Amino acid sequence: MNPVDVEEGSSPVVLAMPHVGQYIPDDIKLRLNDLGQRIDDTDWWVDQLYEGLLEEPTVVKATFSRYVVDANRAPSDESLYPGQNTTGVCSPLSFDGEPLYRHGQEPDQAEIEDRIARFHTPYHQALAAQLARVKAKHGVAVLYDCHSIRSHIPYLFDGELPVFNIGTNGGTTCHGQIEDAVVRVCQQATGYSYALNGRFKGGWTTRHYGQPDEGVHAIQMELGQRAYMDENPPWGYRADLAEQVRPHLKSLLTDIEQLALNGQLS
Repeated sequence: MNPVDVEEGSSPVVLAMPHVGQYIPDDIKLRLNDLGQRIDDTDWWVDQLYEGLLEEPTVVKATFSRYVVDANRAPSDESLYPGQNTTGVCSPLSFDGEPLYRHGQEPDQAEIEDRIARFHTPYHQALAAQLARVKAKHGVAVLYDCHSIRSHIPYLFDGELPVFNIGTNGGTTCHGQIEDAVVRVCQQATGYSYALNGRFKGGWTTRHYGQPDEGVHAIQMELGQRAYMDENPPWGYRADLAEQVRPHLKSLLTDIEQLALNGQLS
């Protein structure tokens, strides 16, 4: 199983999808409990949701489950949100704080390092290579990190999460015009709530690659899953909902692309 799928496009925009994968090697799957084998914390249907919104984006997509290793966490496993509940690079717990493994079957440090080498590293090698290719072509690259999450997860946050959760690590990972363009679309999206650098400020991917002074801009979108799918098993895609939110996603991606093509990010 290749840990990463890459679709090369001509756009200056690169769509990263680190949590859509569902593959778990058999030796790991056997050690997961029933909850772990359900892979509830997958970013369900995100690849389908974004399909066709831009004409020729590059798409870098992990094929492995985040329960194998989380491609949006630092390989060092440093916390993205010190002092808050979160999950790590190879978390033994779900988003609800529940155990994922059968008793005593959690991976040790050696196994975690092996999983990072087999899955996390190849994903980021592919992503870095595509950002370099796109930047060489356009003089700039924009990484848009695609995520989704259930709207109510008390272990991670209070209350109901907004639909659009924009993360730029306090405006440090991209040009201000990118942030402004995305916020503007979300503000004008009637019936949808949004937050800028709220509970989700951008994961390791956004923070690691977002180097606007070097021509690589990164922004994360954590989308409340209620906007396009059922938030309970079996996690069904809701085309009736998705077709209402997709135009807004298309608008913000198109605006980002035009900023890059028009040389407005220098």
